[in-house]
Amino acid sequence: MAAAEGGGARPDTAVQRAELRALLATALRPGEAWYLVDICWFKQWKKFVGFDSWDMFGVGDPSLFPGPVDNSGLFSDAETQSLKEHLIDELDYVLVPTEAWNKLVAWYGCIGGQRPIVRKVVEYGLFVKHCKVEVYLLELKLCESSDPDNVISCHFSKADTVATIEKEMRKLFNIPAEKETRLWNRYMSNTFEQLSKLDSTVQDAGLYHGQIVLIEVKNEDDTWPRQGSGFVCNSYNCEDSASLSQPGLCGLSNLGNTCFMNSALQCLSNTPPLTDYFLEDKYEAEINQNNPLGMRGEIAEAYAELIKQIWSGRQSHVAPRMFKTQVGRFAPQFSGYQQQDSQELLAFLLDGLHEDLNRVKKKPYLELKDANGRPDSVVAKEAWENHRLRNDSIIVDIFHGLFKSTLVCPKCSKVSVTFDPFCYLTLPLPLRRDRLMEVTLVYADPQRRPVQYRVVVPMMGAISDLCESLSKISGVPAENMVVTDVYNHRFHKIFQMDEGLNHIMPKDDIFPSEDGSEYVTLSVYFREKTVRQSSNTSGTVLFGQPLLISVPKHKLTVDHLYVVVLEQIRLLFDEQEAQAFEKHSSLLQPQKKKAVVALRDCIELFTTMETLGEHDPWYCPNCKKHQQATKKFDLWSLPKILVVHLKRFSYSRYWRDKLDTVVEFPIRGLNMSEFVCDPRRGSYVYDLIAVSNHYGAMGVGHYTAYAKNKVNDKWYYFDDSSVSVASEDQIVTKAAYVLFYQRRNSEEHMAPSPPQEECDGMDTN
Repeated sequence: MAAAEGGGARPDTAVQRAELRALLATALRPGEAWYLVDICWFKQWKKFVGFDSWDMFGVGDPSLFPGPVDNSGLFSDAETQSLKEHLIDELDYVLVPTEAWNKLVAWYGCIGGQRPIVRKVVEYGLFVKHCKVEVYLLELKLCESSDPDNVISCHFSKADTVATIEKEMRKLFNIPAEKETRLWNRYMSNTFEQLSKLDSTVQDAGLYHGQIVLIEVKNEDDTWPRQGSGFVCNSYNCEDSASLSQPGLCGLSNLGNTCFMNSALQCLSNTPPLTDYFLEDKYEAEINQNNPLGMRGEIAEAYAELIKQIWSGRQSHVAPRMFKTQVGRFAPQFSGYQQQDSQELLAFLLDGLHEDLNRVKKKPYLELKDANGRPDSVVAKEAWENHRLRNDSIIVDIFHGLFKSTLVCPKCSKVSVTFDPFCYLTLPLPLRRDRLMEVTLVYADPQRRPVQYRVVVPMMGAISDLCESLSKISGVPAENMVVTDVYNHRFHKIFQMDEGLNHIMPKDDIFPSEDGSEYVTLSVYFREKTVRQSSNTSGTVLFGQPLLISVPKHKLTVDHLYVVVLEQIRLLFDEQEAQAFEKHSSLLQPQKKKAVVALRDCIELFTTMETLGEHDPWYCPNCKKHQQATKKFDLWSLPKILVVHLKRFSYSRYWRDKLDTVVEFPIRGLNMSEFVCDPRRGSYVYDLIAVSNHYGAMGVGHYTAYAKNKVNDKWYYFDDSSVSVASEDQIVTKAAYVLFYQRRNSEEHMAPSPPQEECDGMDTN
């Protein structure tokens, strides 16, 4: 057993591994408390105890003692210890149950003055329940109706009830228990909505971060102070605007990070065939309340009510609160008030409306048939008819098209052709092939200052590529470099040359250091003695930047090592000199302008043949084994309304990125005919009717929309509750994310027809 700094007795690493591994596998249960631990500290602990099988063969590295639990990397403000925004599980922090947290603190202690970050497990979902740790609590601004300027901020869990808020407000404002009260949401437009259901949870009541909640106390004469003062309780009409406006030119209030939803709704609202369907009440006869895949018709009804509000011409903006509440009930990922993705909401909404309005009351069982060399047109017609036997709705009528997918086995040349329906087209953007990285080169010569460089490396390259790029501008041979990153005053990781650059997160400090075959490289850490006032005991803590020093092999003695270390730390008596480094001219060079691509480039990339990855093989029915087949997508038929999703966001375990490439897309006359395989395709010419925009970085930023009003054919810009006139030259920007195109002719969406010719490219017989 060993004594931990700031902790108590600590078992050996094998016991620590076993105890934590069992606890980390604990399932989440509603109401339980879990703790956040900074990912960097936790990773170092894992390496210290050999938690992962590849860490020192499961033995651990005694030189990587993590020290006290340190969550400072998770705080935006060290004094208030408030969490940074947009922290991500397993990337910025790990969640551990109470017992695991208690053990870690008992073994290692915690940085002095840091409060534990403890959060509750909350249950989400209406029919299918799932649990999630509520990392970010909801901040509400509380005030009295008699003194609305005296606002007090308080944090609540989404699982708390409105009654809990009322109880807290009574305590804050010293309201006697015998006094009758009522609560109101107060909006920026100085209008109000009553919170009448005290047993509703904060989540179900639709309260959002920063919402103002006002408490009103009944007068002695049984009247309410605000009675008849413009308070409204209607689900949508929570605004005080009585002026008439052009139908459809109605903004949507931001309920708290709901701009993604507003953007998607404005695009759909300005899709004429869908909006006409709801305004003409055609949906009422087609609501399918018994579809097990649907939402009892409630999403369709909520959407219809909102569309009628938007197109009534009676309001300049409305609050889509009831619609959001309904969406959150059936799709828990949208139930909170964190920024989400407009395309993901569109996908959910189109699917939800389809199932709520599916004219097929009992879906038949259908046996899928292989193409077996039959003509494409026959197989396509069969696939489309089978799809319509199970899926028949206004959404299918308007938005559904047909893909052709061709797989070819590289061993036996077996060709598999399938046809699948789609509701929107997700197009890849030509990826950047390289990225810029800033690195600091630390020389073996202690007399030379470190130099900071900016290097160009392949986007999916390896550490060796980084060294090669740095070698070209620094003159230091790549084979003499050691690449490390630094965390908590120590070298957190030394990278192997074949490791991927995607393992380096943008916030890492990267230090390639000059080495040589005739040298031995050693790491040097700096410790200072500390005295704990509470126990009057002394210990040591790390400080400053660690050093890598190189010692000639023929001089590897204790005496020479002592001299070299003294030579190195002599920077340290001058604090400014110790932190000094030179900036290479590569940091001053202007960065290249980002390329502009055409929408057709994205379509061509989508339809380009590719080879499946080794981790995503295809099972060949001929070879009876998995093969890395070639795969090709083609468009067989396209819908009346073509929704194009530009794939701007890329995700991986260590990397998050948004592509800000400008995609040039036509406002009028998008001719898709050349991309359609159906030999009797007819004309597929489209005009733009709406665009969902995303500004800013991934996971944050702001959504807006451009849309063309179906009444006057003019373009408008929708920014939450604000609506303004727009011109066509404003629409094509790097923010364009989802495009809505309407087919020019009014012909019904044609089912696949008998063949005249087959698609180019592959022989499917």
